[in-house]
Amino acid sequence: MAATAFFRDGEGRVLIVNPVYKEPWELPGGAVEANESPNRACRREVAEELGLDRPPGRVLVVDWVPARTIGPDKTLLPDGVIIVFDGGVLSPGEVKEIVLAEGELAGFEFVTADEAARRVTPLLARRIAACLEACETGTVATLENGSPVT
Repeated sequence: MAATAFFRDGEGRVLIVNPVYKEPWELPGGAVEANESPNRACRREVAEELGLDRPPGRVLVVDWVPARTIGPDKTLLPDGVIIVFDGGVLSPGEVKEIVLAEGELAGFEFVTADEAARRVTPLLARRIAACLEACETGTVATLENGSPVT
């Protein structure tokens, strides 16, 4: 299981981060550790990666992802659940407070959904679109591999 945060700026752009250990950009967050709730994991990961200690907001998306292989060594990841929490809108002052985790993130940027789609995996692009819709409608999106469950 993993937990991520969905931050926006005052213009409605989405915060994505550039991990040093893999090619595509991501949302801030990461794996839920043993005996840790997804909410607590999201808060911990955001504090570790961005230096921002703030409670996550409501759940925007729950996304089941199938088992898959990653990386050049074809490491098998089991199927899992990604929970995306609303990180809210960051003020310019809060953005200035971001301190990237050394050795983990090479950068961050606020981007439109279209710009994000060019930097993230197709799966994450679908998840970002669902997050934006959930923010607008006040709903929670239930996804399977980034696509809405019908």
